[in-house]
Amino acid sequence: GLVHIKNPHLDLMEEDVLYHLDLGTKTHNLPAMFGDIKFVCVGGSPNRMRAFAQFMHKELGLAGNGEDLADICAGTDRYAMYRAGPVLSISHGMGIPSISIMLHELIKLLHHAKCRDVTIIRIGTSGGLGIEAGSVVITDTAVDSSFKPRFEQVVLDDVVVRSTELDKGLVEELLACSKEIPDFPTLIGHTMCTYDFYEGQGRLDGALCSFSSGKKLEYLRRAYDAGVRNIEMESTAFAALCGLCGLRGES
Repeated sequence: GLVHIKNPHLDLMEEDVLYHLDLGTKTHNLPAMFGDIKFVCVGGSPNRMRAFAQFMHKELGLAGNGEDLADICAGTDRYAMYRAGPVLSISHGMGIPSISIMLHELIKLLHHAKCRDVTIIRIGTSGGLGIEAGSVVITDTAVDSSFKPRFEQVVLDDVVVRSTELDKGLVEELLACSKEIPDFPTLIGHTMCTYDFYEGQGRLDGALCSFSSGKKLEYLRRAYDAGVRNIEMESTAFAALCGLCGLRGES
């Protein structure tokens, strides 16, 4: 149930500074601060994650005023982090580079804090594909722009390919939970992750556009036929890092 890190160099370091979270192994007692965390929810916007933490504070019936929740990462303006009981709520910004930086440091934080059996869920907006507006898509597999379940990253001068499979049991649990909240349609589908909001997602209104509306529609039809039901910009990196480090994750 422990959170794993796969970096032998960390064992040789006297101190691990989680620079973008304004935390560190010498400056903070991470097991005392975070050792009982069981759920981590991440999303793009700092304001949304603060509102989510306040919502969880109220839902869990915690003592004190949820409006006064402090930003644990207040010493940096990169990310915001709030805690409501066993739930950690963290912003990750937009796109793969931003969420990747946050996840590297978050995973190390959970490891140093000796957290066990942690579930991590990414929540946020996305572009729906062939589904009703306002739907919630529970991702079974994150795919790239070629509809393949992979995350490709250049490491030094090598192209490293990592799996983007998510926890199937968690997918079914979340779908079962959705039956208790009939306010919005919920479905399971593939989530396509792109590197860009405009051309990468087939939008016609960016500063550049190198394709016709007909080519856009043909591509989106192929995506739908491949099982894609929504499009965003973080899911492949999220799935790959969580899977490699033993985190039960869902986007």
